Amino acid sequence: MMMENGLSMEYGDGYMEQEEEWEREGLLDPAWEKQQKKTFTAWCNSHLRKAGTAIDNIEEDFRNGLKLMLLLEVISGETLPKPDRGKMRFHKIANVNKALDFIASKGVHLVSIGAEEIVDGNLKMTLGMIWTIILRFAIQDISVEEMTAKEGLLLWCQRKTAPYKNVNVQNFHLSFKDGLAFCALIHRHRPDLIDYAKLSKDNPLENLNTAFDVAEKYLDIPRMLDPDDLINTPKPDERAIMTYVSCYYHAFQGAQQVGNVTHVPEPTRQYTYVPNNYNAETAANRICKVLKVNQENERLMEEYERLASDLLEWIRRTMPWLNSRQADNSLAGVQKKLEEYRTYRRKHKPPRVEQKAKLETNFNTLQTKLRLSNRPAYLPTEGKTVSDISNSWKGLELAEKAFEEWLLAETMRLERLEHLAQKFKHKADAHEDWTRGKEEMLQSQDFRQCKLNELKALKKKHEAFESDLAAHQDRVEQIAAIAQELNTLEYHDCVSVNARCQRICDQWDRLGALTQRRRTALDEAERILEKIDILHLEFAKRAAPFNNWLDGTREDLVDMFIVHTMEEIQGLIQAHDQFKATLGEADKEFNLIVNLVREVESIVKQHQIPGGLENPYTTLTANDMTRKWSDVRQLVPQRDQTLANELRKQQNNEMLRRQFAEKANIVGPWIERQMDAVTAIGMGLQGSLEDQLHRLKEYEQAVYAYKPNIEELEKIHQAVQESMIFENRYTNYTMETLRVGWEQLLTSINRNINEVENQILTRDSKGISQEQLNEFRSSFNHFDKNRTGRLSPEEFKSCLVSLGYSIGKDRQGDLDFQRILAVVDPNNTGYVHFDAFLDFMTRESTDTDTAEQVIDSFRILAADKPYILPDELRRELPPDQAEYCIQRMPPYKGVNGVPGALDYMSFSTALYGETDL
Repeated sequence: MMMENGLSMEYGDGYMEQEEEWEREGLLDPAWEKQQKKTFTAWCNSHLRKAGTAIDNIEEDFRNGLKLMLLLEVISGETLPKPDRGKMRFHKIANVNKALDFIASKGVHLVSIGAEEIVDGNLKMTLGMIWTIILRFAIQDISVEEMTAKEGLLLWCQRKTAPYKNVNVQNFHLSFKDGLAFCALIHRHRPDLIDYAKLSKDNPLENLNTAFDVAEKYLDIPRMLDPDDLINTPKPDERAIMTYVSCYYHAFQGAQQVGNVTHVPEPTRQYTYVPNNYNAETAANRICKVLKVNQENERLMEEYERLASDLLEWIRRTMPWLNSRQADNSLAGVQKKLEEYRTYRRKHKPPRVEQKAKLETNFNTLQTKLRLSNRPAYLPTEGKTVSDISNSWKGLELAEKAFEEWLLAETMRLERLEHLAQKFKHKADAHEDWTRGKEEMLQSQDFRQCKLNELKALKKKHEAFESDLAAHQDRVEQIAAIAQELNTLEYHDCVSVNARCQRICDQWDRLGALTQRRRTALDEAERILEKIDILHLEFAKRAAPFNNWLDGTREDLVDMFIVHTMEEIQGLIQAHDQFKATLGEADKEFNLIVNLVREVESIVKQHQIPGGLENPYTTLTANDMTRKWSDVRQLVPQRDQTLANELRKQQNNEMLRRQFAEKANIVGPWIERQMDAVTAIGMGLQGSLEDQLHRLKEYEQAVYAYKPNIEELEKIHQAVQESMIFENRYTNYTMETLRVGWEQLLTSINRNINEVENQILTRDSKGISQEQLNEFRSSFNHFDKNRTGRLSPEEFKSCLVSLGYSIGKDRQGDLDFQRILAVVDPNNTGYVHFDAFLDFMTRESTDTDTAEQVIDSFRILAADKPYILPDELRRELPPDQAEYCIQRMPPYKGVNGVPGALDYMSFSTALYGETDL
């Protein structure tokens, strides 16, 4: 590094690398130069006086190199090469070079020697050289809590002055201006020298003089700083203060290390007993480290308990709402609940998914830290284990699915109910319009004063009414059927529907009875009244069914309908087209009926028949027919428009189905591919742990980058639901399955990242190689048949045996295995995860296998036989290792051998070089 005075130096051991930052400010400030000159001169004299000499002018007295060499000998305790006593310039340069070479030998490599500038009396070069000496011999070896040099000295000051009021040491310039920091350092080690309580922050000059006087008088630290310079300089020189403070450090630390006696200078030399606390600080630091680990673990435990309690409480509060099936039985009420559920899935659920993932990550990290620091495994409070939370979460998801299905079914049911209620009202209104006045008409005695032709007309009229009544039978039955369906579907206003239906049915029964009585009375009077108007009768016969047809047609044309598919609307349009094809025949019938009336009018006018224009057989008139027919002709184009609008709606729904399916058929396979890839990485056989962690984080970034596709699909899905689309034949994916897949993908990535990071912690802390790690992973995966990332106790036992671990079949072997299970499954979950397996095998792998252990392992696989068969090897070992053994094992030649038997004993001893095999 290049110092301000031009001296360039480097520290081979990386010492004081931050000094580069201090030196970028350029040339010395004049005020700082003055402070450095005074401080460095006092510091040099504090050492030179031990050799009985001193300097007065720092840039002059070091020019010949003699006192410079003497200074280095005093502070280092070593002897430098013999100086050159000549007075020529080259003699002086030679002495300075010897001094600079000595400095370089202490690990400070001077890039530019600068000896000529020292000899020439260059002040900046000289100050820079003295600062280099101070750094190397007074500051470099300072060490506090693994911090060295400037940082260590600053930390020492902070620790020693921490209890003192108005002292806050953050640097070596402004923090020392008021003098309280100097006084606090003295009082901390020698409280008998300064009454700190009487000091004031408002009297910096008094504080500085007090500290400098006491240090000089009792601590043998010369006055190196000028109080006026410190107070009047906006920013005092950092190097000057560091030099002076380092003297405090060496004075107090040296006194502690020497023992119990603090030496003070003449003439007031006295001996004061000071407690020896040299190891106290080290012990305190060790305790702090242990407590820091415990505090961090306790923080993680408390955070886990807090997060678990919060999540479980949220689930507990949410479940009653999801399980509730109470509604006001109205379409608007259910639609409001559906919107509340969408808000819940969009706003309230995602933060809880993240909270659950964070909870699992914190739990795994805590267990790993506890294991690595030899602490017992953490067992959460009852009801708050990871499995408890997982079960509650699964229950929440099942409740969500059931709640959404109920909402959709309830929406369809209530929509159907509203349609039926409107249809019931429409048909009931039409029926009541038709029946209005019919009871009074049937109860009339008008036929008793009629003439013969009038009586016959009344009889024909009654026959026409009977025909009309029979035609209305279907309508009454339809009304009753609709009312029954409304009751079956639990329509919210069933009371009024039932009351109205009952009134219609009761009236219908009365109409039937009244009709029958009137028919009897007319039959009795028929023998008196015979004449009848054929034309009126013909009109009545034709007009009644045509009128019914008109009424039915008008009802059909204004009838509401609900369709959900293109096929349904197209079917309605086709039926409507077929209906329009019959309008020609209807027009002919209409003209025929109207012509009948016109003919009657002509006859009445021609023959002057009293009351002849009144049709005794029907109350229908040509005007009624004309009006209704006109209504039908106007309703046909309106129906065309309604069907066209519905066709456009269904076309839009079809477009939404295709749009959702197109996106879902891309997103769904993408999620499955990512899940397969993450699962493959999680098997641990694809590169180093760092490679796996890097790839998992790349997948994590890719997944979060893909999130806009999910959000876009959610928007399409909302449009689909708002359009009341309940099925989609273009895709097998639903939004629910995609949401679950997305959440499972995020959870899988987070879990695998956490597992790999924990494996890295275990590997680095235990010092196992990548090859060992791969071997453990390969064995674990071999017995993890279902690729669940965990082993059952029996699978774990087989895995241990395959790795050469001897487990007896007797009771003692079972006890040994149970003790192993207690280590790898401390929470008694019934499964062994890879991180616990890795931790166990890491500890076990430090043992050295022997030929006897290998023989015992083969004997277990061979069921205690003195030989082993190829099928047994293939069944118990991985394929490549099984084939390796089969190819290299010699045939078994002992007694009781069978064809194909292999000698595993000779093979095992050969592995350790104990035979010639």
